[in-house]
Amino acid sequence: MTALLTIILSFIGALVCGLMPPSAHQRIRWVALAVAVSGLVVSMVCCVNYSGGAFADLVVADWIPSLGIGFVTGYDGISLPLLLVTGLVAVCGVLFSWTLETRANQFYAFYFALIGGVYGVFLSLDLFLLFVFYEIAVVPKYFLIAIWGGARRHFAAMKLVLYSFGGSALVLLGMLAVFFLAHDASGEALKTFNLLELQQGQVPAAAQQWIFPLIFVGFAIMAGMWPFHTWAPTGHVAAPTAASMLLAGVVMKLGAYGCLRVAVGLLPAAAQSWAPWVAVVAIINIVYGALVALKQDDFKYVIGYSSVSHMGFVLLGIATLNLTGMTGTLLQMFSHGVIGALLFALVGTVIYSRTKTRMLDELHRLIDRMPGIAWVFVAAGLASMGLPGFSGFISELYVLIGAWGELSGWIIAGAGAGILLTFGYTLVKIHEAFFRESFHSPNNQSMTPYPPMTLPEKTGVAILLGASLLIGLCPWLLPDKISASLELLVNQLPN
Repeated sequence: MTALLTIILSFIGALVCGLMPPSAHQRIRWVALAVAVSGLVVSMVCCVNYSGGAFADLVVADWIPSLGIGFVTGYDGISLPLLLVTGLVAVCGVLFSWTLETRANQFYAFYFALIGGVYGVFLSLDLFLLFVFYEIAVVPKYFLIAIWGGARRHFAAMKLVLYSFGGSALVLLGMLAVFFLAHDASGEALKTFNLLELQQGQVPAAAQQWIFPLIFVGFAIMAGMWPFHTWAPTGHVAAPTAASMLLAGVVMKLGAYGCLRVAVGLLPAAAQSWAPWVAVVAIINIVYGALVALKQDDFKYVIGYSSVSHMGFVLLGIATLNLTGMTGTLLQMFSHGVIGALLFALVGTVIYSRTKTRMLDELHRLIDRMPGIAWVFVAAGLASMGLPGFSGFISELYVLIGAWGELSGWIIAGAGAGILLTFGYTLVKIHEAFFRESFHSPNNQSMTPYPPMTLPEKTGVAILLGASLLIGLCPWLLPDKISASLELLVNQLPN
């Protein structure tokens, strides 16, 4: 039950931080860092110990047996990269919030409650349990944004929660339909929420056709799927830095994970029927998100819409329904998790704390006043663009190869256009912030250098950028863990 420790430690951390005196800022942040690091260490141990294929660290216990509900947890190659990215982002969120003093005890209580819910979703092998953890993760998000957020924080928090609950309602309807309609080979109703048992049974093909869009759309709302994506950039902008990192790095992945694990895993016939439409929505996500990012003046909005665009590649990989494309989906979730979190940290904490603005028309020639920070951002931007050597290149390559021959030519062309647009808006926004000459007179401007990055900031940058480089330079590390589990899922699909 090693993996289960991630959930237990997170909720214990939430309780301990919440009970600490608000004035004990130093102790609170060190406790928070210890809890986050512990979760990351457990995730890394799980990764090292995992040999591929079947679920590991299975925990099976009755919860409400009369309703077919059990406490069933475990992990495989599909959930493993998401456990890792959760641990990485959790640690770095604490590091980039190192100077937080306003109600720090309550902040980290909600922070670790959210992380515990996220770990719970990725480890749940019971549909009802997964849904419970999914809902647990919603509540802390509201408070993190509404209390510690910036401008329009109450609007952003409520919008995020309403979209989340709306998606949850669709998912719940779909799960109940699976519960009542799933049967074994003899035709006997299973009446269980246990994913392991449901995967051995089947749902009638006709029913799958209407259950699939309920579950897929319900989960995809949280993944930032167009046209239900607007909660994402709004929430990102209003949220405090650590919450933005979690929203981009792991919360959006909850939805994508549900699409893959539940919608595709339990409804394979419908997945094949609906795959072309999923591909269409994916391309709209990619192109629309990139175009809107290009027009933004707020640096956080640029990254928010960039996240919507990058999640389009996640959906596109799912739409391929083959081993290569869905491997790209999981790699893209990992890659965007670390790089999206890094970009939000750089803009929300590193740059904003020094310049007191996120507006691009107020930023210019930052290369002169914060050269080290500028080059770090350039490196993060290159990673976001998917240049060779970074994880984004590997993930998008897998998705495009998987899509080639499986999806229509214009879908491939749309994905290519999205990649070019990503290059465009990334280079334009980096130029505007760091290399553009001032429109004002140089005599009226202070050229005093900004303070360099602090040690916690440098550590967070090194962890996130290092993770992207590691997968980019050693591309076999995660696919070798992923492929066996995905192969089992692909084999369930109709020929």
